[in-house]
Amino acid sequence: MSTFAVAGITQLETIVNVANIPIEYQPMTSQKDSIHIAAGGDAFNETLALKWLGDEALLLSVVGRDQDMGIFNPQGRKVTISTEYMLPVLDEMPMQVILCDKERKQQIFEDIKGLRDVSYDMSMVAPLIARCDMLILSNANFCRSFIKMAQRYHRPIAVNVHEFRRERESYNEDFLKAASVLYFSDDTLTEDPFDFVKDIAERYKPDIIILGQGAEGLILYDRVRNINIHYNSVKTNEVVNTAGAGNALLACFLHRYLQSGDSTIAIKDALLFASYKIGYLGTSTGFLTEEQLEQWRNLIWGINAPGVLN
Repeated sequence: MSTFAVAGITQLETIVNVANIPIEYQPMTSQKDSIHIAAGGDAFNETLALKWLGDEALLLSVVGRDQDMGIFNPQGRKVTISTEYMLPVLDEMPMQVILCDKERKQQIFEDIKGLRDVSYDMSMVAPLIARCDMLILSNANFCRSFIKMAQRYHRPIAVNVHEFRRERESYNEDFLKAASVLYFSDDTLTEDPFDFVKDIAERYKPDIIILGQGAEGLILYDRVRNINIHYNSVKTNEVVNTAGAGNALLACFLHRYLQSGDSTIAIKDALLFASYKIGYLGTSTGFLTEEQLEQWRNLIWGINAPGVLN
């Protein structure tokens, strides 16, 4: 298995399943099992997904000074995340409320508190990066410091580009230039998706670009294999909540890409992994193990890449 360092956002999330978005006003709505409160955030979710898949994953993040760290490892969960490198430097914990409907539409309310103004203590980071196979970054401001550290130790970088907008592209340039793997969602995209991928590929020259397209699937670009193609989504579970699907997809893709070296093998497993995950309410629940992923792969495609999972 691989070793990852994951630097990025951890937050507290409240997820509410609603009938439709936009919401029709009602003074009171009562629905069983429709509200879920737990830890989340892209870095937290990616770390947890990688751990479920059997990788070693170190979470490097920032949290509130008075935050009870027990929420990150609730009782009964079989996978544990180390909180050693989650630094309590924020006055308050970042929070997010996500409204979701069955058509995969979301409405997100975010309060990042003082996240833009904090930095990460890099004095402990060098030995962690040195023993990792890959660094996964959020495009949060405090994550910029990790880029030079990864480059010093010649470690590849994957970046989950949160809410990319052309008018703010300059904010993301450090991440775009440094990344071997880039993940985007089309939620805020206003241009043709293939044109967008081609433009990012030509100007920043990453090895891999994944553009998530929700229920429509995704676009995969692979520079080495000269691939720029669309993949349809995969159906395993009934959709309960799509929040966190992109985090799950990226984590599984990187897990399998480092195993196999083949982006087409990795993307099929990632689509499967994310499809299963959206059958669960929380962003940090519903992850398959490596064994379960193999079982689903054989069920859907009849594929078992030789020598990879033995």
